[in-house]
Amino acid sequence: MRFYLVKSNKIHTFTPVKQQVNDITEVLRGLSAQIESMQKTIDSQHATICQISRTSQGQLKEIRDLKRMLKKKDMENEELRKRLSKYEEPPKNSGNSSTPPSKEQMKDEIVRRTKSLRKPSGKKPGGQPGHHGSTLELNGSVDNVVEEKSERCDECGESLAGCDTELDYITQIISLPELKPLITEVRHYVTICRVCGKRVKAHSERRRSNAVVYDASVKGLVAYLSTVQFLPYNRIASFFKEVFGLEISQGSMVNWINEAKKAAAPAIGRIKEYIMQSSVVGFDESGLYCNKRLDWAWIAQTVYFTLVFHGKSRKGQELEDRFGDSIERMTAVTDRHSAYFALHFLNHQVCLAHLLRECQYLNELDKEQEWSKSVESLFQEAIHERNRRPAESIDPQSWLERLDKLIDENLSKLNEKFTTFKNGLLKCRDYIFNFLRDPAIPPDNNASERGIRKLKIKLKNSGCFRSDLGADAFMDLHSIVETTKKHGNSPYNAILALF
Repeated sequence: MRFYLVKSNKIHTFTPVKQQVNDITEVLRGLSAQIESMQKTIDSQHATICQISRTSQGQLKEIRDLKRMLKKKDMENEELRKRLSKYEEPPKNSGNSSTPPSKEQMKDEIVRRTKSLRKPSGKKPGGQPGHHGSTLELNGSVDNVVEEKSERCDECGESLAGCDTELDYITQIISLPELKPLITEVRHYVTICRVCGKRVKAHSERRRSNAVVYDASVKGLVAYLSTVQFLPYNRIASFFKEVFGLEISQGSMVNWINEAKKAAAPAIGRIKEYIMQSSVVGFDESGLYCNKRLDWAWIAQTVYFTLVFHGKSRKGQELEDRFGDSIERMTAVTDRHSAYFALHFLNHQVCLAHLLRECQYLNELDKEQEWSKSVESLFQEAIHERNRRPAESIDPQSWLERLDKLIDENLSKLNEKFTTFKNGLLKCRDYIFNFLRDPAIPPDNNASERGIRKLKIKLKNSGCFRSDLGADAFMDLHSIVETTKKHGNSPYNAILALF
């Protein structure tokens, strides 16, 4: 039953309370069912979301692990590429880089010893037409004469005794005398003065250690074999025992070498003074194993003098300590080691032989390109021009302009080693052609490398130096020997003069 109320022209409808309550209950019951259904849906979706979240976290972890694995694989691949590159690229040896011969592979050494880097000239091997040969000349002073004659005639068999003879030809046979030591016994007497009765000795001081001594010929030969022929002491001892029958202890040899070192001190001082006064000096350095550590041997040399000395490091401070302010008046002929350019030399000349070897490597690395071949040709032409005009001062400007054009070229399409080499040329650009301007400057420091290479031969034979004194003694005597050679004298006689 509904009731209607009219007020202000509006009709309001009223529903009885019981009927309204019953409708609300049904509505609430329906809402409750809907809410329960929605809750189930939400719970189901929440479970699904949690499952998806757990799955996502696992997948993210797998992705992160996969990224780490890929990064590790990339690093391994890069490392493998670097390892394989040395097999794909031409190997570096003493012919195409600064690698010393002692560190190159056996196959590279075989090629170096059996194949010349000179280009074929097309001429037949051997002496060319107009070549003046040389042969041993007959010696005017002979120790023994043997006359060789036939006793019977080849035709009739008669005896040729008493027949006339004429000289046909002469052959001289050179042989060594019997290598037996000459032992001289010196008897020292005491003479009694008839006036005052004083007992006068023939020798002022008597040896207390041993009545048998070796003279300068034995000591000098030991020093010569050690310093010039680079033999270790045990092999020198074996040589004297087998050839001369003399048993010389290694301790005696060490004492004789040190004795020669002391006697050579004034000459070493003079060599150092001459080098300090020189305007052009070549330098080089090399590793030195001494007393269970790695030291360094340095060489400073000119056309007439060589000084090899022992240093504790490879820093330029070693040269500064040795030569002081005199380096400011020198033009240093060196390789591109940074230690030399940290010093205040008057000028520098970079070794073109080193640069040519690097060009050779780049030529082998990429045989299709022409850039490194052009650089190589430029350096070779400059050296040829200096050889063609040895006493003239040549303006290097045109050569620098040609070098600048090569440096300005874009090498991005080539191997990165080409760019590295180009940047190196740019750094030393002002020190490449100084030898053209001054004839006294050589285009390379090969003379320094040849001088210090003798040290490497000594180390190869002996292994190392056991003391600083032994290393210094070898280098002092080696300086004497190399300087003697440059003056055209005998190294053996120079060493013999020290005793």
